Amino acid sequence: MGGPADHIHALCSLSKTLSVAELIEDVKKASSKWIKTKGALYTKFHWQSGDGAFSVSPSQVAAVRQYIQNQDQHHRRITFQEKFRRIRRKHGVNYDERYLWD
Repeated sequence: MGGPADHIHALCSLSKTLSVAELIEDVKKASSKWIKTKGALYTKFHWQSGDGAFSVSPSQVAAVRQYIQNQDQHHRRITFQEKFRRIRRKHGVNYDERYLWD
């Protein structure tokens, strides 16, 4: 898990009994509760309403780990939003920009 200040990336191996939606809900809920215990600066913290999930071939796990570890450096060259757009275009995922960003 890692990322810059405005988003995170998490590489997870899911049990067949846990859906992606449940995992994201659990992460958002637990991390929101935790961060709000860290002081007044964080009492209004909230996650954006959207999220994204991508499957990864076992042969690509090492590359994804390295990608996550280099997020700060990577996003100096390209914004998160543009990277997300490129990934979606590359894989033929259609979307309406109005619903992507809070």
